[in-house]
Amino acid sequence: MPRSPLRTKVGRELVDIGWSECIDLPDLGLHRIKAKIDTGAATSSIHATRVKPLMIDGQLVVEFWFRAHRGEPARKYRAPGVEQRSIKSSNGAIELRYVIETTMILGSVRWKGHMTLANRTTMTFPILIGRRALRRGFRVDCARKWVLGQPEMTDR
Repeated sequence: MPRSPLRTKVGRELVDIGWSECIDLPDLGLHRIKAKIDTGAATSSIHATRVKPLMIDGQLVVEFWFRAHRGEPARKYRAPGVEQRSIKSSNGAIELRYVIETTMILGSVRWKGHMTLANRTTMTFPILIGRRALRRGFRVDCARKWVLGQPEMTDR
């Protein structure tokens, strides 16, 4: 007898993903950006340099520079700021990082979520998707990658 698919608490079927996938961040105009799926990290993060907090109409907005793909120049982006948060980095150091809120799309799942701004220059992937985001309805198969589709040839 076939097993019924696993579902989220609200009854939506879980989306199968691999350890690396492409994600869209439409509020920033970013599409098909390579991301590492990391169940060990609590919070998602995006590579950012030249981070600058701004107050616009009484609201925190964070300006940062990001390079979407290898070989492309970095561009300036702005996103609503949420707070500054102490984050333990992969090397164990505690860093104070700005947190932005943005729309994320991974497969058929779209949500408004938080990402920390981190210098990920030494990392292979410019974006890391943490377990708080994965609770939205994903099942990670760590033996597979690009389950939702291959990145563009120039980005592999």
